[in-house]
Amino acid sequence: MAISSGSGAPADGSSDRTPDDKRPVLITEAQASFEEQQRARIRKYSIMMGVRIPALVLAALAYTTWHNGWIALAIIAVSIPLPWMAVLIANDRPPRTKDEPRRYDHKTPPAPELDGPAHKTIEG
Repeated sequence: MAISSGSGAPADGSSDRTPDDKRPVLITEAQASFEEQQRARIRKYSIMMGVRIPALVLAALAYTTWHNGWIALAIIAVSIPLPWMAVLIANDRPPRTKDEPRRYDHKTPPAPELDGPAHKTIEG
């Protein structure tokens, strides 16, 4: 929805809001909140892990129905990396924006000074 002015009306003149609508007008492309991002990641993790148990049951049913171990092994082989992929996706976050600070500075640090001022040494 393109905004043509500060009034919040779409550029094409149409409006999906009613006069008694209490929802705030969306004027930015703000990112989802941390809680929304976390809920989405938990949902993805749960779905992927929820697919694993039915896959194992399906492998057992395929073996008993067709007496073909290769089909059952193929289904099991597909379900093996699911926990690893689910954890990777659940721990993922949206890409950083240009405004976010970077932790790594690409500048090379200055060389340490090895020669310092002369110190008195006491010979014993």
